[in-house]
Amino acid sequence: MVKIGQFIPDVEVLWVTESKVDTINLSQKLAGRKVAIFGMPGAFTDTCSELHLPNILVNKNDLLTMGVEEICILTVNDAFVLGAWGRSKGIFKEEVAIIGDSASEFTKSMCLNFTVPAIGFYERSMRYAMLTEDGIVKHFLIEKTQSKITTSGADALIEAISKSST
Repeated sequence: MVKIGQFIPDVEVLWVTESKVDTINLSQKLAGRKVAIFGMPGAFTDTCSELHLPNILVNKNDLLTMGVEEICILTVNDAFVLGAWGRSKGIFKEEVAIIGDSASEFTKSMCLNFTVPAIGFYERSMRYAMLTEDGIVKHFLIEKTQSKITTSGADALIEAISKSST
């Protein structure tokens, strides 16, 4: 499991925007920056789309005010699914980055993967909120429920950041 102070692994992921998809090195992308990453099992799933995503979008400006330079959502999906999800849910218009961990390399290297064959989930990402600074994990909040957002939302990350800065 993820530990505070841990470096983000040197893996390639997909950086999905409205107009293109780039393969990037995640640790290099995070270097020298303060970035919030929200992990979700998959685009278009009910809890991700109807609860987790809105929580991030409604709290986006508060995170930015706290010095977070970029807000990212990471799922184990392909670029086509993530592009469609980003367009349909207005994620690109909100200027929230979408990371496709299509091979689950990042997710598995951080021991955040799970599999539920009955619903077609293989090596999917657990639900979490993470704050990184210069590619180092500063805060990590794993979701404690299955169909609610109680500990992995942007509001929970804001609370954790606030507590650590007082």
